Amino acid sequence: MDMSTHDLSQLFEQLGLPCSSQEIDAFIQQHRPLPDDIKISEAPFWSEAQQTFLREQLLADADWAELVDQLSVRLR
Repeated sequence: MDMSTHDLSQLFEQLGLPCSSQEIDAFIQQHRPLPDDIKISEAPFWSEAQQTFLREQLLADADWAELVDQLSVRLR
């Protein structure tokens, strides 16, 4: 099991997105509010590869899952 810890900037980097604090805030502002009935991994603004990554991380309860959940909350 990967015991490393990650931050939101690293999650955005993993997703291939700009990852400075300002860029993350701008992304969230641009894409919120995400309706409660849409899973974060099914949001229309992700590419297919990004959706797959997010879905796999959540299903595996992987190290990234907590950050994906945090991002989901910020997008709501």
